[in-house]
Amino acid sequence: MDAALIILAIVLILLAFFFVSAIRIVREYERAIVFRLGRLLPEPKGPGLFFRIPVVDKLVKVDLRTITLNVPPQEVITKDNVPARVNAVAYFRIVDPRAAIVQIENFMVATSQIAQTTLRSVLGQHQLDELLSERDKINVILQGIIDEQTAPWGIKVSVVEVKDVEIPQGMQRAMARQAEAERERRAKVINAEGEFQASERLKDAANVIADHPIALQLRYLQTLLELGSSQSTTVVFPMPIDLVSSFLPKRDS
Repeated sequence: MDAALIILAIVLILLAFFFVSAIRIVREYERAIVFRLGRLLPEPKGPGLFFRIPVVDKLVKVDLRTITLNVPPQEVITKDNVPARVNAVAYFRIVDPRAAIVQIENFMVATSQIAQTTLRSVLGQHQLDELLSERDKINVILQGIIDEQTAPWGIKVSVVEVKDVEIPQGMQRAMARQAEAERERRAKVINAEGEFQASERLKDAANVIADHPIALQLRYLQTLLELGSSQSTTVVFPMPIDLVSSFLPKRDS
Protein backbone atom coordinates (compact mmCIF):
# COMPACT_ATOMS: atom_id res chain seq x y z
CA MET A 1 0.00 0.00 0.00
CA ASP A 2 2.80 2.40 0.89
CA ALA A 3 4.58 1.63 -2.36
CA ALA A 4 1.42 2.38 -4.33
CA LEU A 5 1.05 5.73 -2.59
CA ILE A 6 4.64 6.59 -3.33
CA ILE A 7 4.21 5.68 -6.98
CA LEU A 8 0.97 7.71 -7.15
CA ALA A 9 2.73 10.70 -5.60
CA ILE A 10 5.57 10.44 -8.09
CA VAL A 11 3.12 10.23 -10.97
CA LEU A 12 1.22 13.27 -9.71
CA ILE A 13 4.47 15.22 -9.34
CA LEU A 14 5.50 14.26 -12.85
CA LEU A 15 2.09 15.26 -14.20
CA ALA A 16 2.29 18.61 -12.39
CA PHE A 17 5.79 19.20 -13.72
CA PHE A 18 4.62 18.24 -17.21
CA PHE A 19 1.64 20.60 -16.98
CA VAL A 20 3.71 23.52 -15.70
CA SER A 21 6.39 23.05 -18.32
CA ALA A 22 3.72 22.88 -21.02
CA ILE A 23 2.38 26.35 -20.18
CA ARG A 24 3.97 29.28 -21.95
CA ILE A 25 3.09 32.97 -21.92
CA VAL A 26 4.05 35.36 -24.70
CA ARG A 27 3.85 39.13 -24.29
CA GLU A 28 1.89 41.39 -26.61
CA TYR A 29 5.01 42.47 -28.53
CA GLU A 30 6.40 38.93 -28.85
CA ARG A 31 5.70 35.87 -30.95
CA ALA A 32 6.82 32.30 -30.32
CA ILE A 33 8.13 30.25 -33.23
CA VAL A 34 7.51 26.55 -32.53
CA PHE A 35 9.60 23.67 -33.88
CA ARG A 36 7.91 20.31 -33.32
CA LEU A 37 10.40 17.50 -33.69
CA GLY A 38 12.47 19.88 -35.81
CA ARG A 39 9.63 20.91 -38.10
CA LEU A 40 8.40 24.49 -38.16
CA LEU A 41 4.75 24.90 -37.27
CA PRO A 42 2.73 26.99 -39.75
CA GLU A 43 1.71 29.81 -37.40
CA PRO A 44 3.59 31.61 -34.60
CA LYS A 45 2.10 31.42 -31.11
CA GLY A 46 0.94 34.39 -29.08
CA PRO A 47 0.32 36.75 -27.67
CA GLY A 48 -1.04 35.35 -24.41
CA LEU A 49 -1.17 31.86 -22.97
CA PHE A 50 -0.64 28.65 -24.95
CA PHE A 51 0.51 25.10 -24.43
CA ARG A 52 3.47 23.25 -25.84
CA ILE A 53 4.47 19.62 -25.69
CA PRO A 54 7.52 19.31 -23.43
CA VAL A 55 10.61 17.75 -25.00
CA VAL A 56 8.82 17.57 -28.37
CA ASP A 57 8.36 21.32 -28.99
CA LYS A 58 11.16 23.88 -29.02
CA LEU A 59 10.31 27.60 -28.81
CA VAL A 60 12.12 30.64 -30.14
CA LYS A 61 10.73 34.02 -29.06
CA VAL A 62 10.90 36.94 -31.47
CA ASP A 63 10.53 40.60 -30.45
CA LEU A 64 8.29 42.57 -32.83
CA ARG A 65 9.17 46.03 -31.48
CA THR A 66 11.23 48.51 -33.47
CA ILE A 67 14.92 47.86 -32.96
CA THR A 68 17.57 50.58 -32.93
CA LEU A 69 20.75 49.53 -34.70
CA ASN A 70 23.85 51.70 -34.38
CA VAL A 71 26.03 51.32 -37.45
CA PRO A 72 29.71 51.55 -36.42
CA PRO A 73 31.86 54.33 -37.96
CA GLN A 74 32.94 53.49 -41.50
CA GLU A 75 35.94 54.79 -43.40
CA VAL A 76 34.61 56.20 -46.68
CA ILE A 77 36.28 57.71 -49.75
CA THR A 78 33.84 60.11 -51.39
CA LYS A 79 33.43 60.53 -55.13
CA ASP A 80 35.77 63.55 -55.10
CA ASN A 81 38.45 61.50 -53.25
CA VAL A 82 37.95 62.99 -49.78
CA PRO A 83 38.42 60.56 -46.87
CA ALA A 84 35.63 60.69 -44.28
CA ARG A 85 34.53 58.74 -41.24
CA VAL A 86 30.77 58.26 -41.11
CA ASN A 87 28.42 56.50 -38.73
CA ALA A 88 24.67 56.01 -38.89
CA VAL A 89 21.64 54.62 -37.08
CA ALA A 90 18.95 52.34 -38.50
CA TYR A 91 15.47 51.55 -37.20
CA PHE A 92 13.84 48.27 -38.21
CA ARG A 93 11.31 45.74 -37.01
CA ILE A 94 10.40 42.15 -37.76
CA VAL A 95 7.22 41.74 -39.80
CA ASP A 96 7.60 38.00 -40.48
CA PRO A 97 8.89 36.16 -37.38
CA ARG A 98 9.14 32.81 -39.18
CA ALA A 99 11.40 34.19 -41.91
CA ALA A 100 13.57 36.04 -39.38
CA ILE A 101 14.35 32.75 -37.64
CA VAL A 102 14.41 30.31 -40.56
CA GLN A 103 15.89 32.35 -43.41
CA ILE A 104 18.88 33.85 -41.57
CA GLU A 105 21.07 32.59 -38.73
CA ASN A 106 21.30 35.89 -36.81
CA PHE A 107 19.19 38.70 -38.23
CA MET A 108 20.79 41.36 -35.99
CA VAL A 109 24.33 40.63 -37.16
CA ALA A 110 23.22 40.22 -40.77
CA THR A 111 21.33 43.53 -40.79
CA SER A 112 24.29 45.31 -39.22
CA GLN A 113 26.67 43.95 -41.86
CA ILE A 114 24.31 44.91 -44.69
CA ALA A 115 23.99 48.42 -43.24
CA GLN A 116 27.77 48.85 -43.02
CA THR A 117 28.49 47.70 -46.56
CA THR A 118 25.61 49.74 -47.98
CA LEU A 119 26.80 52.84 -46.12
CA ARG A 120 30.28 52.58 -47.62
CA SER A 121 28.96 51.84 -51.10
CA VAL A 122 26.38 54.63 -51.27
CA LEU A 123 28.52 57.36 -49.73
CA GLY A 124 31.36 56.46 -52.07
CA GLN A 125 29.13 57.47 -54.98
CA HIS A 126 28.53 61.02 -53.68
CA GLN A 127 30.74 64.05 -53.33
CA LEU A 128 31.54 65.59 -49.97
CA ASP A 129 29.30 68.62 -50.60
CA GLU A 130 26.36 66.30 -51.31
CA LEU A 131 27.10 64.32 -48.16
CA LEU A 132 26.98 67.50 -46.08
CA SER A 133 24.10 69.34 -47.77
CA GLU A 134 21.86 66.56 -49.15
CA ARG A 135 21.79 64.21 -46.17
CA ASP A 136 18.02 63.63 -46.37
CA LYS A 137 18.34 62.41 -49.95
CA ILE A 138 21.17 60.03 -49.00
CA ASN A 139 19.16 58.73 -46.03
CA VAL A 140 16.29 57.80 -48.35
CA ILE A 141 18.67 55.96 -50.70
CA LEU A 142 20.22 54.02 -47.79
CA GLN A 143 16.82 53.08 -46.39
CA GLY A 144 15.59 51.79 -49.74
CA ILE A 145 18.65 49.62 -50.42
CA ILE A 146 18.88 48.12 -46.92
CA ASP A 147 15.14 47.48 -46.79
CA GLU A 148 15.22 45.68 -50.14
CA GLN A 149 18.12 43.45 -49.09
CA THR A 150 16.62 42.50 -45.71
CA ALA A 151 13.04 41.95 -46.96
CA PRO A 152 13.56 38.17 -47.55
CA TRP A 153 14.41 37.86 -43.84
CA GLY A 154 11.06 39.30 -42.76
CA ILE A 155 12.61 42.63 -41.74
CA LYS A 156 11.21 46.09 -42.51
CA VAL A 157 13.70 48.96 -42.33
CA SER A 158 11.77 52.16 -41.64
CA VAL A 159 14.48 54.80 -41.15
CA VAL A 160 18.22 55.14 -41.78
CA GLU A 161 19.95 58.33 -40.62
CA VAL A 162 23.55 59.41 -41.18
CA LYS A 163 24.63 60.78 -37.79
CA ASP A 164 28.15 62.20 -37.92
CA VAL A 165 30.54 62.97 -40.75
CA GLU A 166 34.16 63.42 -39.70
CA ILE A 167 36.66 64.83 -42.19
CA PRO A 168 40.41 65.55 -41.76
CA GLN A 169 41.47 68.75 -40.02
CA GLY A 170 43.21 70.03 -43.15
CA MET A 171 40.01 69.64 -45.14
CA GLN A 172 38.04 71.43 -42.42
CA ARG A 173 40.43 74.41 -42.57
CA ALA A 174 40.20 74.48 -46.38
CA MET A 175 36.40 74.45 -46.18
CA ALA A 176 36.49 77.28 -43.62
CA ARG A 177 38.68 79.37 -45.94
CA GLN A 178 36.36 78.63 -48.83
CA ALA A 179 33.32 79.67 -46.80
CA GLU A 180 35.05 82.89 -45.72
CA ALA A 181 35.98 83.69 -49.32
CA GLU A 182 32.39 83.05 -50.38
CA ARG A 183 31.08 85.41 -47.69
CA GLU A 184 33.54 88.12 -48.81
CA ARG A 185 32.49 87.64 -52.42
CA ARG A 186 28.82 88.04 -51.51
CA ALA A 187 29.61 91.17 -49.47
CA LYS A 188 31.44 92.72 -52.40
CA VAL A 189 28.63 91.84 -54.79
CA ILE A 190 26.03 93.36 -52.45
CA ASN A 191 28.18 96.50 -52.02
CA ALA A 192 28.64 96.86 -55.77
CA GLU A 193 24.92 96.37 -56.33
CA GLY A 194 24.18 99.08 -53.79
CA GLU A 195 26.58 101.49 -55.45
CA PHE A 196 25.04 100.73 -58.83
CA GLN A 197 21.54 101.43 -57.54
CA ALA A 198 22.73 104.64 -55.88
CA SER A 199 24.34 105.80 -59.12
CA GLU A 200 21.09 105.08 -60.94
CA ARG A 201 19.19 107.25 -58.46
CA LEU A 202 21.79 110.04 -58.77
CA LYS A 203 21.48 109.88 -62.54
CA ASP A 204 17.70 110.20 -62.25
CA ALA A 205 18.14 113.15 -59.90
CA ALA A 206 20.57 114.82 -62.31
CA ASN A 207 18.08 114.42 -65.14
CA VAL A 208 15.33 116.02 -63.05
CA ILE A 209 17.58 118.96 -62.13
CA ALA A 210 18.61 119.38 -65.75
CA ASP A 211 14.99 119.56 -66.82
CA HIS A 212 13.91 121.71 -63.85
CA PRO A 213 16.74 124.04 -62.63
CA ILE A 214 14.51 125.42 -59.89
CA ALA A 215 14.77 122.02 -58.18
CA LEU A 216 18.43 122.72 -57.38
CA GLN A 217 17.52 125.97 -55.65
CA LEU A 218 14.78 124.21 -53.65
CA ARG A 219 17.24 121.61 -52.58
CA TYR A 220 19.66 124.34 -51.56
CA LEU A 221 17.05 126.03 -49.41
CA GLN A 222 16.19 122.72 -47.77
CA THR A 223 19.85 122.21 -46.91
CA LEU A 224 19.97 125.67 -45.30
CA LEU A 225 16.95 124.73 -43.21
CA GLU A 226 18.64 121.56 -42.02
CA LEU A 227 21.82 123.50 -41.13
CA GLY A 228 19.82 126.08 -39.21
CA SER A 229 18.41 123.41 -36.89
CA SER A 230 21.89 122.32 -35.77
CA GLN A 231 23.51 123.47 -32.46
CA SER A 232 26.60 125.03 -34.06
CA THR A 233 27.02 128.78 -33.52
CA THR A 234 28.57 129.60 -36.87
CA VAL A 235 27.46 128.34 -40.25
CA VAL A 236 29.39 129.16 -43.40
CA PHE A 237 27.66 128.32 -46.66
CA PRO A 238 28.09 129.39 -50.24
CA MET A 239 25.50 131.60 -51.86
CA PRO A 240 24.65 130.85 -55.46
CA ILE A 241 25.17 133.95 -57.59
CA ASP A 242 21.84 133.36 -59.28
CA LEU A 243 20.02 134.11 -56.04
CA VAL A 244 21.71 137.50 -55.43
CA SER A 245 22.34 138.69 -58.98
CA SER A 246 19.10 140.64 -59.01
CA PHE A 247 20.21 142.65 -55.97
CA LEU A 248 23.65 143.60 -57.31
CA PRO A 249 24.07 146.98 -59.01
CA LYS A 250 24.18 146.79 -62.73
CA ARG A 251 27.32 148.06 -64.39
CA ASP A 252 27.12 150.54 -67.21
CA SER A 253 28.21 149.12 -70.43
